[in-house]
Amino acid sequence: MNGTTLMQVQGLKVAYGKIEAVKGIDLELREGEITTLVGANGAGKSTTLLALSGLVRKAEGRVRFDGRDLTRMAPHRIVAQGVVQVAEGRAILTTLTVRENLELGAYTRRDRGHRAADIDRVFHMFPVLKERADGLAGNLSGGEQQMLAIGRALMAKPRLLLLDEPSMGLAPIVVQDIFRTLSEINRDGLTIFLVEQNVRQALKIARHAYVIETGRIVLSGSGAELLDNPRVQDAYLGG
Repeated sequence: MNGTTLMQVQGLKVAYGKIEAVKGIDLELREGEITTLVGANGAGKSTTLLALSGLVRKAEGRVRFDGRDLTRMAPHRIVAQGVVQVAEGRAILTTLTVRENLELGAYTRRDRGHRAADIDRVFHMFPVLKERADGLAGNLSGGEQQMLAIGRALMAKPRLLLLDEPSMGLAPIVVQDIFRTLSEINRDGLTIFLVEQNVRQALKIARHAYVIETGRIVLSGSGAELLDNPRVQDAYLGG
């Protein structure tokens, strides 16, 4: 983990009509680290991720990734640069098998010969997916679907993995498994930007963290620092 800046976001603004959802935020994502953006529902977290992925238009600001300007780049080109998002709600293809979902994750890649080995790596990471490989993805539990969504994103060989609310709707024990897996993926060298309403879990695994409120960054620091911050504790951790 060399700590060099992989993505830099400057003055990002996003509006839906006349409503400004993100109000000029600055972010820095460092290579090899987990960075998290936490806040209440409706604070602007998911909109920020969608803007970084090119899925919503930026009203103002600049996004640079490894020296390249992504600000006006189309979503499929952003994926080709190595920035891959796991969407809120998982968005798996329920009428396809687990294996077919994983294969689709590699659609931008040209090294077809390595896909089977990468699917095996996903199955090693999530053994339950191997057991269900030829079954329909729609028959998986919520937690298994989240594992599949993460595995599918990894099939694209990302340099930066964007995760939108991976704990949403999952039982606490499943949430712990998901966050443990994210830590393991990060230890293997993958940079992660995590948007999450489960503030305690997110701050525990994050090297650096930002708190967003009504579209503005109000606090930043290490995950440990924000866990100990009285303002964070009062607002998000029950005091």
